[in-house]
Order: sequence, then structure tokens, then C-alpha cells
Amino acid sequence: MSSAPAQRRWSAAGDLNGFFGLVVDNLAVMAFFATILVGLFGFPADIVFTRMFPGTAFGVLVGDGIYTWMAVRLSRRTGRDDVTAMPLGIDTPTTIGLALLVLGPAFVGFKKGGMDEHAAAIATWHLGMAAMIVMGVLKLVLSFAGAWVGRIVPRAGLLGSIAGIALMLIGFLPIIEVLQVPIVGFVGLGVVLYSVVAKGRIPGNVPGVLAAVLVGLALYYSLGPLGLAGPGYHAPSHVELRFALPIPSLGFVDGLRDTVPYLPLILPFGLLMVIGGINVTESARAAGDDYSTRDILLTEAFATLVAGVCGGVAQTTPYIGQPAYKKMGARAGYTLLTGVFVGLGGIFGYLSSLVELVPIAVLAPILVFVSIDITAQAFDATPRKHAAAVVLAFFPPIARMLAIKLGDPTYVAPEHFAQLMTATGSGMPELAVIVALGNGFIITSMIWAGFLVALIDGRTGIAVTTLLVGAVMTLFGVIHSVDPGGALYFPWALSGVGRTLAFQFISAYLALAAVIGLLSLQRMRPA
Repeated sequence: MSSAPAQRRWSAAGDLNGFFGLVVDNLAVMAFFATILVGLFGFPADIVFTRMFPGTAFGVLVGDGIYTWMAVRLSRRTGRDDVTAMPLGIDTPTTIGLALLVLGPAFVGFKKGGMDEHAAAIATWHLGMAAMIVMGVLKLVLSFAGAWVGRIVPRAGLLGSIAGIALMLIGFLPIIEVLQVPIVGFVGLGVVLYSVVAKGRIPGNVPGVLAAVLVGLALYYSLGPLGLAGPGYHAPSHVELRFALPIPSLGFVDGLRDTVPYLPLILPFGLLMVIGGINVTESARAAGDDYSTRDILLTEAFATLVAGVCGGVAQTTPYIGQPAYKKMGARAGYTLLTGVFVGLGGIFGYLSSLVELVPIAVLAPILVFVSIDITAQAFDATPRKHAAAVVLAFFPPIARMLAIKLGDPTYVAPEHFAQLMTATGSGMPELAVIVALGNGFIITSMIWAGFLVALIDGRTGIAVTTLLVGAVMTLFGVIHSVDPGGALYFPWALSGVGRTLAFQFISAYLALAAVIGLLSLQRMRPA
């Protein structure tokens, strides 16, 4: 009888710290998502806040609710009152990547195809819903084969590719935002680094991420009106609450066809979440909370599918750092609080209000820290001898970032861009090479890193096979697509410079496979 009270203690004072940390993470991701679509691509804000946000937030509510229940169940089964729930939220790298590389370009493409702005926004929304369904189904299937996936894809390839995204998309873009309002952003970044990276203590034991946001807000709204925050300060516009229910619909069906050109991006995003779920479950197990890997993966897949059906366009994932939440004293209450706060915020509109009130310069330091942490983890969690493979995986994401910037008509006029793509005066067009290297960059990073890992480990047969897979994928534009938009194609449909470039890339993979195969023969000869 004496153990019953302990079994019922599934919440504690530390849940408040965990709640603030998890909520700020989710808020920052949603803010950047909205900023990319609305600010960078001119996407209608109303569609983002009333169509995309409610379903996305509802997915967080569902996922965190299930994780809370799993923690309570584990606490009752073990008789422990120190069980910490697995944190779940909106995935940062893939959400930003989806906005930058899929939804934004698709919106522009729909408008160029003759749609008016509203119709293009709705088509883009349906594409985002369809992407969630595709990723959710992939995660659902792979949740039963998580260990197998972890064995066939080298960790250096997975973590190297995600670290490349972190540096170039999650880190580089936000650091520019930080320095556009430096007295706010740089100080906020310093507070995050002091408290989270250097483990410095914040007065009152305020979570470091929350402290950085509070300091940033204080500086922004006190110095800005006085003209001391520089030209980057913008007074808040009129904020309104937007009520919108995450009503299930079949809108994703209309978007499924439009996902085809983006599958080389969408599918790896889903795969990365499966591997990430496996890793974070192992991390929680090492911290003392033995969750079922399959149940963790099934929950994130289910939450993603629910979000997609209800209009969401950002996938959920178990967050890295469950042991950190345990050290904060959090139990199961913090995930329940977060899920309810985020879910209702999407419905009643206060999430969109917070996104509009909290300037990007205040939130950007958090994402810079996330990019640093993800990149550092890629090296920490990978065998030291594979570090070179992690670095090799960075180059395709760098090319993708260059292609994004150079493809922006405010930097390079479309006519000039087209000329540079076909200019062959001094060999292959440099811009075409950059674009081809960046298209399908996640899979390219995995292939390159996997090839080098196999070489380092002396498995030349696997190295050669990996190169042959790369050649086949290049043949159809899954990687190295010569189409500026990254579209897939049949090789016989190519012509001109594009045809030449594609077959040069294919030949390069085949030639290297042959050379590695021949070099491996010397190991088979007697000394």
C-alpha cells in the first residue's frame, strides 16, 4: 500500500522547466517556418496561420499526449516516480528544409504556372499535407524495421547529411537574422551558449532557452523604440486571434501528385526521423527509462499522419535531450502541458499571435544553437575514424544553399541565371554543376558518406555497390538532377548541356566504382 502514492506521482515541480523549454523549441520552429514562407516567398499569412498551424499543432497534442500516457504506464509498471516522458515536438531541420526547399519553391512554381496567389497557396498547402502523409506512411512502415534501417545506413551518412542541413539551413540563415539586429540577437545567442553549452547558471534556475528569449524581448522592445536597436527593429503590427479547427480532410489527395518531384527530399526527411527516434530512445534507455523503440516510432508516425490529415505541414518527432529534461526534474506533466498549450494555441490562434509578437532576431539564436548542437553531435556520435565521411557529407548541402541563393531573382535575374546554366565557354557550366550537386543533396550526402565509411572499414564491395546505386539514382535525377527545380526524369528525355552533364556524373560514379574494384583486387593477391 505504501508504494501506491509513489506510483501516482507522475508530475513534479520540474515539469514547469521542461514545459518552458519544450514550448519555446516548438514556438521557434513555427516562427521560422512562418517567416520563411511569408517573409521570403510572399506566402499569404492567413493560409499559414489558419490552415497550416492548427493541424500541425494538433499533431503535437496527439503525440505528446501519447508520450505522457507511455510515461505514466512505465511509472506504474516499474513502481518508480522518476520516469520522464519522451519529449515530442515539431522537427526543426525537416520543417525548415520543407519550407525552404519544397513549399516555398512549389508556391512560386504554381504562380508561374498561371495560378493566382490564393489558389497557389491552397495547392501548396495540399502539397504540404501530402508530404506529411508520405512521410508518416514511411515512418509507420519503418517503425517495424528500425534496427534494420540503422544497420544498412551508416551513422556518418545520416548524421552528416542532417548536420549539413543544420549548418547551411538551420544555422547560416538564422545567424544572418541574429546580426541584422546584433544587439538583440548576439546577446541572446550568448545567453544560450552560456547557459546551455557552457552550463552556466541563470538566476532563479530559469531554463536557458527561456532566459535567452526574455532577454532578447527586453532588449528588442526597450531599445527598438528609442532607435538604439538599429534599422532591423520593426514595431509589432496589429495582432489578432485566429480561431481555426484542425478539421480532417482529403485535401492531401490533391497534393499527392505534386509530391513526386520532391520525393528525393521528402523521403529522406522521413527516414531521418526514424533513425533519430531510434537514437533518442536509446538515449532515454541509457538514462534509466526503458521505452519500447517500436512504440516511440509508431507514435511519431501516427502523430505525423494525424497532422497531415488535419492540415498540418510539419512532421513531429521525439526530441533529442530526454536525459536533459530528466535532469531538470521533469516527469510526465511537461509533455502534457506542452501538448495542450501548443494544440489549443493552434486552434485559438494565440500561437500565431506569439509568432507575430516575438521577433525573429529573438528566436534566431535558439536555432543557431540547434545547428551547432546537431553538427557537434554528428562528430560525437560517429566513430572518430569516420569523421572524414561526416565532413564529405557537408558539400552537397553547401551546394544546395548556394543554388537557393543564386536562384533568388533578387540576387540573380532569371534571364542571367538561365544563361549561366548553359554557358560552356570554359568547360561544364559552374552554376549547372552547383545546382546538380545540390539537387537531391540529402541522398547524395548519404551515398558519399556511406561510400567513404565502407572504404575506411575496408569493405570495398559495399563501397563499389554504393557508387553503383549513386549512378542509377543519377540516371533518373533522384540525385544530381540537371533540372533547376530538381525534377525526376527519364534519361532519354534529356538534351543539350543537361544531357551532357547528367551522363558525365553517371560516368564518374561508374569509373570510380571500376577503379575501386580494381584496386581491391590487390588485397586478394598473395603477398
